[in-house]
Amino acid sequence: MSSFAYDIARFAHFTGLAFLMGNITVTAIWKYFADRDDRPEVLSFAQKLVTYTDWSMTVWGVILIMGSGYFMVVYANFPLLEPWLLWSQVLFVVAGLIWLFILVPIQIKQARLAKTFTDDVGEEYRALSRQWIVWGLISTVPLLGVTWLMVAKPM
Repeated sequence: MSSFAYDIARFAHFTGLAFLMGNITVTAIWKYFADRDDRPEVLSFAQKLVTYTDWSMTVWGVILIMGSGYFMVVYANFPLLEPWLLWSQVLFVVAGLIWLFILVPIQIKQARLAKTFTDDVGEEYRALSRQWIVWGLISTVPLLGVTWLMVAKPM
């Protein structure tokens, strides 16, 4: 199937995927190394960037993926309950719920703590950082599954 509208939607879909997966991967890497640095000013700056990149890359990636994905489904008349589409949606929602209900609250707590740093970041911040990395990795697994389902369409 090829039409200009569908091709634009597919481009937007891949762009959203690049925003989302690129941001969560790179953010995890540089935040991990910033946390290991343990200097309050570095951690405070890194924490601020987590928030900025979530709003500028993650949120827009999700919007592009969802908007273009549902456009393509309607345009191509794909059944929404086709197994690969259904499981893609389920996995996407699972990752989103982990982000919304676990990762964002951790980030908010860390941002508040970062504003109070003096000479030491404290054990609470470090414990939250460990939780953030673990849950961030966990939330990436369903997104990798979605990416594979979108490419392979196996079922």
